[in-house]
Amino acid sequence: MGVFVFLPLVLPLTAWPVARLAEQHLHPRTATRLLTAVAAVMAMSSTLCLGLVMVVGTAQLPGNPLPDGWSDPEVRAAVPFDEVVGKAAIPALCAVVVACGRTLWRHGRVRRSAHRALAGLPATGVAVLPDEVPYAYALPGGRRDRVVVTTALLARLEPAERRALFAHERAHLAARHHRFLLAVRLAARANPFLRPLSTAVAYTAERWADEEAARAIGSRRTVACAIGKAALVSRGTPVATLAGFAAPSPVPRRVAALLGPAPLVRRWPSLFTSVGLAAWCAAAGTAASAMSSANSAVTMVLILRAATPL
Repeated sequence: MGVFVFLPLVLPLTAWPVARLAEQHLHPRTATRLLTAVAAVMAMSSTLCLGLVMVVGTAQLPGNPLPDGWSDPEVRAAVPFDEVVGKAAIPALCAVVVACGRTLWRHGRVRRSAHRALAGLPATGVAVLPDEVPYAYALPGGRRDRVVVTTALLARLEPAERRALFAHERAHLAARHHRFLLAVRLAARANPFLRPLSTAVAYTAERWADEEAARAIGSRRTVACAIGKAALVSRGTPVATLAGFAAPSPVPRRVAALLGPAPLVRRWPSLFTSVGLAAWCAAAGTAASAMSSANSAVTMVLILRAATPL
């Protein structure tokens, strides 16, 4: 395996340029899908390689349940600096598992709590809560997807701005943005180098919903005004892991983007642009990460099979 087993751990650095440029130059839908795919593949590749290195470290521990042949010098020679990195990979992989598990648990707990809070309301697509705190968010799952909004927020918006709010939240539900957000959060827990991609997707998902709302009601300025008003009066939603109308994202950038021309829909940017070059660099890094992890996994399996007596 050699150094190839370590490449997926650092190759996420190749995606940093596109994480920033995609926000500015790609259509939000394209940027969200691209960044999520890159983050997911790189996170799985780095976690797999971390697990392979951990096998070498675990086999060196006294009393481990692994076959004795797995600790042979031939097996350890497959990983450079096996004495150090093999044992260091054990707590690192445990930390990844715990962090991802906590993220999944918290996500599920928040959704269950939100659904329980709406249990007494009619099972309609919109749930209006008599709350003095202004907020709105999209709640997927349960018997049906729902848009949750408080009377305090509705009272501060004009009728056209209310339509923009509902169009925005329905766009979150229709495009299943909660899945993109959860995927990049898990990726960032698996590899801290992927945090810029998680931050970028949190923004592009909101921009995607903004553009869908503007297309649905036919006025970009109305959506911009509604977002601005909601951001001024809202202190965020009580369910931070779900997409919300006044989510803690760069609101001035969202408003400025809506006051400008609509972004062009392009499936893949040209190589002769900064964002295109960054996208191809991230694609190359993702491919290299996947191939390195696959090659390391196959090599490790063959070595372990050879080292295990029949």
